[in-house]
Amino acid sequence: MSNLFSKIYPPSITINHQKLQQNSSTIRCCSNSNHDEHSSTEHNGWILNGFPEKNLVQHQHGIVKPPRPKRIILVRHGESEGNVDESVYTRVADPKVGLTEKGVIEAEECGRKMREMIEKNDGNDDWKVYFYVSPYKRGIETLRNLAKSFERSRIAGVREEPRLREQDFGNFQDREQMKIEKAVRARYGRFFYRFPNGESAADVYDRITGFRETLRSDIDIGRFEPPGQQSPNMNLVIVSHGLTLRVFLMRWYKWTVEQFEGLHNMTNGGMIVMERGYGGRYCLSMHHTKEELQKFGMTDEMLIDQEWQKIAKPGELNYDCLITGPSYFTHFDDEDKIFEL
Repeated sequence: MSNLFSKIYPPSITINHQKLQQNSSTIRCCSNSNHDEHSSTEHNGWILNGFPEKNLVQHQHGIVKPPRPKRIILVRHGESEGNVDESVYTRVADPKVGLTEKGVIEAEECGRKMREMIEKNDGNDDWKVYFYVSPYKRGIETLRNLAKSFERSRIAGVREEPRLREQDFGNFQDREQMKIEKAVRARYGRFFYRFPNGESAADVYDRITGFRETLRSDIDIGRFEPPGQQSPNMNLVIVSHGLTLRVFLMRWYKWTVEQFEGLHNMTNGGMIVMERGYGGRYCLSMHHTKEELQKFGMTDEMLIDQEWQKIAKPGELNYDCLITGPSYFTHFDDEDKIFEL
């Protein structure tokens, strides 16, 4: 542990470590004679306390925020036992369903492709990856196998995130009943239909909204690397499930329910890349071709919005967005539009 702390905090900085005293039921804090428990230390412009990442650099021209990560990479788990045989769910709890041998190979290949993409497009050598992962077994196994392509020094950290779990489909024990429920969902609509004792995609949307706010907060304060070591070449990798990742993109880009229902699952072990555009926003068309995004199910209106995302700055609004604007008001004729102008 001493080596780890020495990498995060320079030797000149005093850190108050918590030590569990032998034969004691309480945790006591060891304090330095020159620093009390609530003291802070300044180092290279940073004021360090118990949560140094919460402190932004103060320069003469004002607060300087940490650099935004270069990419947010969405990865669907490799082929699972349930993808091959749905009857597995009648014997094994969904969170405990693991990868097949093919799924392991897909995860390893995903890691190789990810590293190749990063090295090919990033001229600097200070890039790293930070992982958010679903706690389901197939998510963890995908993470461990794709991470084989990265040295320990390239991995900035990992966080297991329960909000990235698969949609809860309820009681899988009755296989025939599940076939009926899925048929009903196809008629009712994939977004709003809730499985008995389970979730709808709308329910997943609600918990993904909470995760998105956590992610934005992490980005804003640069939580992925220690103060003074933050690089604009960080890659955030989210390892999750097909529907969950589609809902994440829907929430991030404010796609409509109709547009969501036109999307297709990523392939097992596949990835979708949200890359920082010229203005700083994350854009799908920075990495993916128009044909790739159309195959995913994106409409012309969604593609036009991605072109705007490519040049827009964080915080800006697309007032001419066809997703949330004119497409709702089809009763206006050309004369009405001219009159308004």
